[in-house]
Amino acid sequence: MVMDKPSSVTKEYYVYLSWCRCPHYRTRIDLPVSCPSYTPLGFCPQSGAPEFSKRAFCRYEIQLDKQNKNIMTNTYNLQTGINGRKRFLSSLVPAAAVMFLCGVAAAVQAPVNLGTAGNFVILAKSGISTIPTSAITGDIGVSPIGATAITGFALNLTAGSPFATSVQITGKVYAPGFADPTPVNLTTAIGDMQTAYTDAAGRTIPDFTELGAGQIGGLTLVPGLYKWSTDVLISTDVTLSGGPNDVWIFQIAGKITQANGTRIHLAGGALAANIFWQSFGDVALGTTAHFEGIIIAQTAISLATGASINGRLLAQTAVTLDANAVTAPAAATASTLISAGVITGPYLDAIGQSVDLVAKTMTVPLSGSAQFYRIRSATGLAITSITISDGSVVITYE
Repeated sequence: MVMDKPSSVTKEYYVYLSWCRCPHYRTRIDLPVSCPSYTPLGFCPQSGAPEFSKRAFCRYEIQLDKQNKNIMTNTYNLQTGINGRKRFLSSLVPAAAVMFLCGVAAAVQAPVNLGTAGNFVILAKSGISTIPTSAITGDIGVSPIGATAITGFALNLTAGSPFATSVQITGKVYAPGFADPTPVNLTTAIGDMQTAYTDAAGRTIPDFTELGAGQIGGLTLVPGLYKWSTDVLISTDVTLSGGPNDVWIFQIAGKITQANGTRIHLAGGALAANIFWQSFGDVALGTTAHFEGIIIAQTAISLATGASINGRLLAQTAVTLDANAVTAPAAATASTLISAGVITGPYLDAIGQSVDLVAKTMTVPLSGSAQFYRIRSATGLAITSITISDGSVVITYE
């Protein structure tokens, strides 16, 4: 694939992609010399394309040509090490100008799979308490502790019901002593929460290590895996900038402390559902602070008066609230696979398709008439590989 400069845009970089027919099917990427993220370690003997020993990417912006009647800018990831065994189309635009913003990342992270713990906006092992009045949007639950450890909510429980309600909660309240199937479901959810914590803590090859010595106030953080052996302090506002399919995972060996009145901002379409804060120590959000993302804590989570979060509070001890707003995050926007028999189209929705958001794959029954595939999405996605498995086409995207 070749991305050329549209006549309406000048002084931009270009990127040329061609396939290297080596055993690992690595991708050739000819980049401007000003981008240091790629260092070729060898060359394909057939095509002369450079090969790379690790996965890396440059962030870049694409401005669509005026011929599309829509000038807009989006941010994407361009990643080496793509498996390119089949025909490949990575963009719906015929021409684009590319401007590189260089950075290095070891791998594109998949979201942390929360399992059934993702059904709860607050889930805790030893209790959930509030000083009224809080506003909770989503379900809450405790286990193995009983409903007596849910305090400050003035629960309403009908005899024989699997859940309780509260005027402070737009959702349901679950505890082990409620009717079936609640006890079993909670045991599963707690197990899934612990598995999610282990997954987040166990991700390897971080993109950023000990950033700011744990002081991240004032920073703009791109997608990736971050690791600290210390506490993390948010002393001033922080911005997470990326697309709605990008993922942030923060591995924190200490505590998370957010100062009073500070905010986490999301930019570029980033979603709280794709932001994971794994903390071994306590997590404390200051008075009137605002937080974005899913907190998965080994110990306790506390919110001071008036603090708010768009995300989830998953604690392996207790969650303590004080007149807070806790809102479950919006899910990622679905994308659709479209196909055609010829490269020029027309492209129609692929029949029988299924999407795995965690694995970032789309699967559709093999069809003799469909040979070309694209992804229709509100965000910038690229097909990175197309394989045939058990009579189905499996498309991997990023």
